[in-house]
Amino acid sequence: MNFQKIPPVERGKFYVELAFSKARIKGQQKNLTGNWLQIIRKKECLKIDIIKDTIASKLDALVKNFPSIDHLPFFYVLLLKSTLDFVEFKKSLGSLTWARKKILDLQRIYVSKIMGTTTRGDIKKHSKEFYGRISSVMKQIDKNLVFLENSRKLMKTYPDIKEMFTVAIYGFPNIGKTTFLNKLTGTTAKIAAYSFTTKSINCGFFTHKGQTVQVLDVPGTLARENKMNLIEYQADLVVKHLADVVIYIVDMTEPFPLKDQLKLYKKVKKIKPTMVFLGKEDILTEEMYEDFKDLKINIYSIDELKKIISDKAKIKKEEYIKEHGEEEPRKKKRKRYVE
Repeated sequence: MNFQKIPPVERGKFYVELAFSKARIKGQQKNLTGNWLQIIRKKECLKIDIIKDTIASKLDALVKNFPSIDHLPFFYVLLLKSTLDFVEFKKSLGSLTWARKKILDLQRIYVSKIMGTTTRGDIKKHSKEFYGRISSVMKQIDKNLVFLENSRKLMKTYPDIKEMFTVAIYGFPNIGKTTFLNKLTGTTAKIAAYSFTTKSINCGFFTHKGQTVQVLDVPGTLARENKMNLIEYQADLVVKHLADVVIYIVDMTEPFPLKDQLKLYKKVKKIKPTMVFLGKEDILTEEMYEDFKDLKINIYSIDELKKIISDKAKIKKEEYIKEHGEEEPRKKKRKRYVE
């Protein structure tokens, strides 16, 4: 799912001024026929139609550009709920649909009024009322447009996750997960020397022996039961709902106690197949390295991890082909979200 293509959402005044500008230009055309009253009626109705078409089409496009909740993968629905006000998001999209319908209704009402009037003054009066009511409708949804623009900016940080064999890089904050992602996949995700550097999900890929694997570097977690912040919740979503395999990074050099890191490791191992990689190996002392070896937990190199993971991906692919008789998954019907 690619959220990068959602276009910017402007303020209500922008759409009103755009529509009025188009209407003024259209109202200057000279090829209308009839007596003076008929020509004035036609011009004003034409301007009203232009305003209606411009704003209604823009509002319709805005609604369609945002993802349909009913057709989103369940992971993305959970991600939306964890990072923004989900109720307000749905409400804001609904307000655009309401405004579009209201504008269509106003167009019908005021075209009918103008076509039924017999004086220049009444035509001007009805046109002015229409412009005012259109401006009022757009002013009412301005806060919703602002909310949707902020939501769009947030959604741009969401990863473009594919439906394929997936590995999650998991562990405490600032222990080298993003560095590991860069080494494993050749990507260049940003790194900084402070905790909770990764505030969204970094994505990369590697191919080994013909198998392409998706690798997700998730935000660090402090393993706090029932106290996860939004960043940690995103990591939890990936592990539970997306990952086929977890690579758990352990850091012997950080202030996080090893017993806490091992506690989280045992927890995630119960959820998904998990392999351990020692982070920041280049600065480990021999004593630190031996202390970890005494725990009798298998430690894997990057080359070993690539081989094991690609073998697992191959097995999963073969099992899928055996069951479905085709190489690639068909487009699945999305699980409908029920609040």
